[in-house]
Parts: sequence; C-alpha cells; structure tokens
Amino acid sequence: MKIPVFVLVLIVIQAISAIFFLSDVFEDGYSSVTGFMFSRHLAVEGMATLGLIFGIIFEARYLLEILRRNAEMDRNMRVATGALNDVITEYFRDWSLTPSEKDVAMFAIKGMSNQEIAGLRASSEGTIKAHLNAVFRKAGVSGRNQLISLLVEDLMAQPLVETPQ
Repeated sequence: MKIPVFVLVLIVIQAISAIFFLSDVFEDGYSSVTGFMFSRHLAVEGMATLGLIFGIIFEARYLLEILRRNAEMDRNMRVATGALNDVITEYFRDWSLTPSEKDVAMFAIKGMSNQEIAGLRASSEGTIKAHLNAVFRKAGVSGRNQLISLLVEDLMAQPLVETPQ
C-alpha cells in the first residue's frame, strides 16, 4: 500500500497542530499555584483539539481502508485478466485453432477490424476473413459478438475471486 505523499504530509501537519493545541490547552489551564483551572474558553479549546485528534484518527483509518480496497481491486483485476486469458487459451486449444487462427481471433476479440488485423499481420483482408470464418465455424458461432460472449460466459458463471466468509 502506497500512501500518497500529499495526504501523508497533511496528516503529519494535522498531528503537529493537534499536539500544539493540546499543549496550549494544558499550558493555559495549568498554574503552579492553583493547579489546573477550568474555564469555558479552555473547554471550547479542548473540545476543538479533541475534534482535530479524532478527525486525524478517522482520516488515517479511512485512508488505510481505501488503500486496502484499492489493493484488493487491483488483485481482482489481475486475477480476472489472467482468468480471461486462461479461458481463451483453453477454448483455442479445444477448437484446435492453427497459430494463424489464434492470432487473428485474439486481434478480433480485442476489437480490431479486419483491415487493422490485415495490416498487423501483413496479410490481405480476404485471408483474415477466411481465418475468422474458420474460427467461427470451429467455435460454433456466427460472428465476433457471439465469440466474445462465449468466452466471457464462463467468467460470469462463477466469481473469480473468493469472497471472505
């Protein structure tokens, strides 16, 4: 968990301020002759200082919770990305795709047009269409949308990450 420097500096400044105000309350209220003298002004100053201290504690806990959730979401995203890749690889193997068909299918899944795929593979659009038709036939689908739906369907059937009990 990486805490943003600005937020860390802000918390440190608030903590230093709280220490200053707390020492000021004790200094204003304490007399060597009479001991601690209570006044409304000190009560208000003390409550404001306590409010600042509780605010710092809340802020720090909230920040740590946000950072924890962010780390968990990053981990879940990595799991989902890896799981999607595993699902795609497994389907390609089950469909017995050739290396060229795998390549073209992966570009199509990523949303590239036939023209873009042809440019990347230094092939004609006709060759790309032939590869995609072979992929669709082997997958038992009629087009790109069905192909993508088929691949994502397994991921949606069950959660990728175990939720804490």
